[in-house]
Amino acid sequence: MKLVSCEKPSVAKSIASALGVASRADGYFEGGGWLISWCIGHLVGLADAAVYDDRYKKWRYEDLPILPNPFRYVVSEEKAAQFCILRSLMERPDVAELVNACDAG
Repeated sequence: MKLVSCEKPSVAKSIASALGVASRADGYFEGGGWLISWCIGHLVGLADAAVYDDRYKKWRYEDLPILPNPFRYVVSEEKAAQFCILRSLMERPDVAELVNACDAG
């Protein structure tokens, strides 16, 4: 099974149509050895500096640069459901390949 991750639902719909995939589930299309889902923009972003240390709640030049190790990420609350769908698709045992069909950003 190949999983295609698209930037948005309209792109997923177009790719599904081009591949002959008509079956739609909650948050993705499936058929013919393909799973096609979408990210609806940025699902995950870098955590704010204050997550690393309370002193970073207020910006000061003396604290720069802030180079956390490791970087922490935050799932967008309004997009969490789609994040969970996409993650569950990636974790399926029958998925052998992941295709990124998102923009370069």
